[in-house]
Amino acid sequence: MKQISMSAEKIAEIVQGTICGDPQRTIDGIAGIKYAAANHLSFVGSKKYEHQLGETAAGIILICKDLAGASTENRTLIVCDNVDLAFAKMSALFAEEPPQAVPGIHPSAVIAASAVIGQNVSIGANAVIEENAVIGDNAVISALCYVGHEVKIGAGTLLYPNVTVMYRCEIGAKCIIHPGVVIGADGFGFIPGPAGLVKVPQTGIVVIGNDVEIGANTTIDRARFGKTMIKDNVKIDDQVMVAHNVIVGESSILIAQCGIAGSAELGRGVILAGKAGVNGHITIGDGCQIAGTSSVVKSLPPGQIAVGTPAETQREFLARVGLPKKVQKLDAKIKELEAKIKELSK
Repeated sequence: MKQISMSAEKIAEIVQGTICGDPQRTIDGIAGIKYAAANHLSFVGSKKYEHQLGETAAGIILICKDLAGASTENRTLIVCDNVDLAFAKMSALFAEEPPQAVPGIHPSAVIAASAVIGQNVSIGANAVIEENAVIGDNAVISALCYVGHEVKIGAGTLLYPNVTVMYRCEIGAKCIIHPGVVIGADGFGFIPGPAGLVKVPQTGIVVIGNDVEIGANTTIDRARFGKTMIKDNVKIDDQVMVAHNVIVGESSILIAQCGIAGSAELGRGVILAGKAGVNGHITIGDGCQIAGTSSVVKSLPPGQIAVGTPAETQREFLARVGLPKKVQKLDAKIKELEAKIKELSK
């Protein structure tokens, strides 16, 4: 972490927040609320974590509007419209720069003569670039990566170590692909036959748009025919499974260990929470949010929040969960009325 001395006044200017307390108080680092010292900036983004304000030693704290009345004794508070975004902005200022790849080709890299390598490209140790692959300007292909035949990788894209991109797949510009990702493995296709399971040829490709980030050990299968598509600005967490012929719309978020079965289509801005599952051949509308561990078995219109297994709308889920309590209250009321009737009949 960079050692930067910064006043509350300067921080408030950067995050466009309102100061409560001493504007001249300074910090020289950032830390989580539990581990912050008097020289640290930290944050509390929700009123439900208000108790943490009484447990921290942080000198300057970014807070939400609901906590604006909190004590400023021995600290300065900065009220922000969006605390998470504000802290992310500050974290970027204090973060050490990651190691930068140096343009050039490591002597141990294996590059086919027909491959087209752009300007200022970095290719690391033991990387393999197959026939007719095209690598755009300023791309980084880290150590031990495999770039298959006729693969296209856009300008400025970064492949961390041990990424595999299989034949004919395409990756756009300014993407970040983390270690262990496999793009373009065969989709899971088999048909029962007289002698057992018969493999269905997977003849399509994977096409990934621009500004996509894919987390470690995620797998995106090639299409049975046509394209598996990850559109622009999609962000994918670690250990996510995207099956053949899936389409993921722009700016969607896929969180750890979720899975999407073959030929499902997600609209723009969809959020799949951790371990959520989507059935094959269904459509998830723009802006839908699927809760963690939920299983979506039928298509959803735009804007739905789906919860549970099988997934249902938020209203349906709350009504079903609340039903036992309603029944208990009704049962108690019936017993009360029965007792009154019994008393009146004496």
